[in-house]
Amino acid sequence: MPFTVDLPTVFAFVIAFAIFAYVVMDGFDLGIGILFPALPAGRERDSAMNSIAPVWDGNETWLVLGGGGLLAAFPLAYGMILSALYAPIIAMLLALIFRGVAFEFRWRDPGHRAVWDVAFNVGSVVAAFAQGVTLGALLQGIAVQDRGYAGGWFDWLTPFSLLVGASLVCGYALLGATWLIMKSEGPLQARCYRLAFPLGIGAILAMAAVSAWTPFLREAYWLRWFAWPQVLFTAQVPLLVAIVSVAFLVGLHRRHHYTPFLMALALFTLGLAGLGISLYPYVVPPAVSIWDAAAPDVSLRFMLPGVLVMVPVILAYTGYSYWVFRGKTGHEGYH
Repeated sequence: MPFTVDLPTVFAFVIAFAIFAYVVMDGFDLGIGILFPALPAGRERDSAMNSIAPVWDGNETWLVLGGGGLLAAFPLAYGMILSALYAPIIAMLLALIFRGVAFEFRWRDPGHRAVWDVAFNVGSVVAAFAQGVTLGALLQGIAVQDRGYAGGWFDWLTPFSLLVGASLVCGYALLGATWLIMKSEGPLQARCYRLAFPLGIGAILAMAAVSAWTPFLREAYWLRWFAWPQVLFTAQVPLLVAIVSVAFLVGLHRRHHYTPFLMALALFTLGLAGLGISLYPYVVPPAVSIWDAAAPDVSLRFMLPGVLVMVPVILAYTGYSYWVFRGKTGHEGYH
């Protein structure tokens, strides 16, 4: 029997990887924007900005890949999700534009730097919150009828989606603080050690709250997490979260430079694993699976060589840029 590849599954994993890469890479620079009010104006803010200046715009490549891949590979899901979540997605995109402009202008327009700092902070908070709300609304389900969105304009606005939005803001702030621990020194690093502890506790508690609420959203989620015998597998996720949380707190207490950031990334990785357990194989829960939403196989086969070439290329230049700009950063202006 000839070997066949399940192309919808392949593209689903590619898009999931792109979203994960965006969250962990753009998460820490959004987190730095969220933390901006806690950093004194001057050297500390400048050092924080310089730590992400070489990579922040490249990080957003993964958002383009995830969104473009969803449109190309799962056009039905793209239409449904955009229709259901138009408001938070547009808010996220506008906020990302806003913070991008503020990032550049704060260096070129020092007379209004305080204004641009506020813009950078507001854009970061709104973008992070909108991403969390979008995820929460997708998890709670989208009303679908006759292959189209059948809900209302504000179906996304629920206590659960707001909780996920606030949780992601806290999580991104934690990534930002631990990134600065790794990339800075002196007063800025000491300040971020102090900030990382309450942010870490908050992120862990928020993750626990979202995880405890999710199985009650739908019976299918409950069965995926607690039905026998798969509970033997799914139980490993909260166990690993507990282990990683302890490692994070120990690394923070011992003033490690790299461990807190790596453990924060591990928490996000486990969060993505939990999300996959809840959602798979649905791309638009509770009714549209990845096979229902996929483009025709001929289209997926046409796109596959491009994906197999471009994803490694993006990974290569991203890794190279992080390698070139490794080490501690200073406060000199970004050019």
